[in-house]
Amino acid sequence: MNGNVRIMLCQGLNTQSAPRLLYILLLISVASVRTGLSCGNQSCGRSLNSSIKLTRLMHAQSVKLLKSYKSSQGDSAEFICHVQIDNVPEADISELDVSKRMLSIYARLKEFSPHFKRVLEQQTDLQPHATPLLTDLTSTQERLHHISHRVNCLLQILLPNTPIPEPPEGPTGVPPSQNTFQQKAYGCVVLTRFKDFLSQTMKELRNRKGKLCKRRTLKSQRNL
Repeated sequence: MNGNVRIMLCQGLNTQSAPRLLYILLLISVASVRTGLSCGNQSCGRSLNSSIKLTRLMHAQSVKLLKSYKSSQGDSAEFICHVQIDNVPEADISELDVSKRMLSIYARLKEFSPHFKRVLEQQTDLQPHATPLLTDLTSTQERLHHISHRVNCLLQILLPNTPIPEPPEGPTGVPPSQNTFQQKAYGCVVLTRFKDFLSQTMKELRNRKGKLCKRRTLKSQRNL
């Protein structure tokens, strides 16, 4: 998207709310990523700030998505959200070492991806085709890929000599088949844990702001 288009967009959004503007800016970012997954030459600070902003925006949207999901599941929504479901990624970031915590964030984002795909497939069968929930699930799945890419870029800066883990090939923990009740419960658990995980990630990145990149700079200076 060229500069003229961006200017026209901003001029046309002067009367719009801030959330609407943030949403459109996120769509622009997603479109940019689709054209190429190169991280470019962003500085550590800029990459970290970008990751924080995207995480904050996605968390706010995940709260709305969960509410939308519950409202579309009928009267039993609150009950199904407390059903025990195995193999869904956890929300907590438990590692003690800073580097391992950052790597864990990226790995967890990748782990959530196949579960989001499965929830979307199930809800496509269960919901009317025109329901906003399906649109919200689709867009959230796309943003999940985007934020995974941003965190990957940040890790390349922070840990240039450390292999970035990718999910192993094979079983992902996604359930092979479920009845309608199980599908509804599974979707709610996935969305709830994803929302909580984004909250944990946002706190982690905020707490490390000003420290991660400083630490990286000091390491670079020692290697000179």
